[in-house]
Amino acid sequence: MTNILRHPLTLDGRDATQLRGDPITGDRYTSPAFAKAEWDHMWTKIWHVAGRLADIPESGDYLVHDFMHESVICVRQDDGSIRAFYNVCGHRGQRLAANSAFAPDGFRCPYHGWLWGIDGILKDLQDPEDFPQGNPCGKLSLAELTCDTWGGFVWYSLAEKPQPLREYLAPLPDLYSNYPMDTAVLVFGLKIRLNTNWKFATDNFSESYHTRTAHPQVPPWIDQDVDSARHEMYPQGHGRTVQPMRPSLTDRLPDGEPHPFDYILRQWNIDPESYSDFETKAMQGWLDLKAAKKRLWRERGFVHYERMNDEELTDSPHTVIFPNVTLSYLPDNLIFFRTEPHPDDPNKCTFDLWLMAYPVEGMDEVESIMAGPRPLREAEIEVRDFDGGAGVPEIDGQIVYQDMMLAENQQRGMHSRGYRDSYLAAQETRVRFFHEVLNDYLEGRR
Repeated sequence: MTNILRHPLTLDGRDATQLRGDPITGDRYTSPAFAKAEWDHMWTKIWHVAGRLADIPESGDYLVHDFMHESVICVRQDDGSIRAFYNVCGHRGQRLAANSAFAPDGFRCPYHGWLWGIDGILKDLQDPEDFPQGNPCGKLSLAELTCDTWGGFVWYSLAEKPQPLREYLAPLPDLYSNYPMDTAVLVFGLKIRLNTNWKFATDNFSESYHTRTAHPQVPPWIDQDVDSARHEMYPQGHGRTVQPMRPSLTDRLPDGEPHPFDYILRQWNIDPESYSDFETKAMQGWLDLKAAKKRLWRERGFVHYERMNDEELTDSPHTVIFPNVTLSYLPDNLIFFRTEPHPDDPNKCTFDLWLMAYPVEGMDEVESIMAGPRPLREAEIEVRDFDGGAGVPEIDGQIVYQDMMLAENQQRGMHSRGYRDSYLAAQETRVRFFHEVLNDYLEGRR
């Protein structure tokens, strides 16, 4: 096993002295002018996730990612590489593709029938002799964007010359090199339309101070005590909170109520009744769990444990990728969260929830954390309206459901004249850090 990695780019995520103190004002969430500045100076420079590599395994498979008023096609080439193009015909601007699919011969425009190859070059059109400029086949090509891959995801940038993806993501590729992210299977997926600004999720996932209030189901299995977590920030704007997956010593379930940590210990042949008291079970049981996983993983088929270190086997590094993607790493699950702004209304966004699991030999059903037991096979992503929670009954009462209920009410509060700035605890330092990095983009420092 490798040692726990402390990357040299790591900044203390609880040290507010590293911040300028930029105010977090309500107009950042409500103003069309602020949203326009985000588009002009930030969204057109950062890297976006188009989708998952698993969805485009063969030549001609492609992803369509709509963002604001833009749309991008990422298509697998004959040589196995992936190229990204603006989803717009070079003839008269018609969208070429509506949904991710398979187009081995290329993309045929539904308006006039122009056929663009998967390499972006025009292959065929009607009446080629009718062009005074000469037959455009082989001469014209779709507008191309920079495309790359990491973590089982396809990424692209709208920037003309973007920072290389690995540099942009640094140090995350180093920190998570032990996780076989490419093998994760999507077992549940939703795209949820919400009445709130996209920034709510980055704010929310940049701290765990709200957990005791909003998510009382969490402390029994992830330690929420203020000094138990490690908070980290990185220069590119990313950050994470690493918490032990053991019971909080502060929060106790009522006597006689089944404890989720007992269930986890029994899964790995550890008797929860063997400990003298609750504190010993929480602390020593957590260490015993590490040892059991290291001892038993191979015979139980947990092949994804092979390279994981002690922290990765039993802890939860919850990681925000600037500006709008969050990856929650659990020993057996990978959870993808993403918010994206509404094209015209800063009071609305979409929230992507992709629950993924690592394959385990002999297992055909997995626990999806927030959507219950699911078949271990690729699932379709459904689009829903949140509708005050009524639109997503499968996740009623789960962590992200609770977050979204709070987010819609917080958005209303951002319109109030009574809100001027956030008053933050040390463990919320990353919230202001996110906004300061965003300001760096808007004000031309990045």
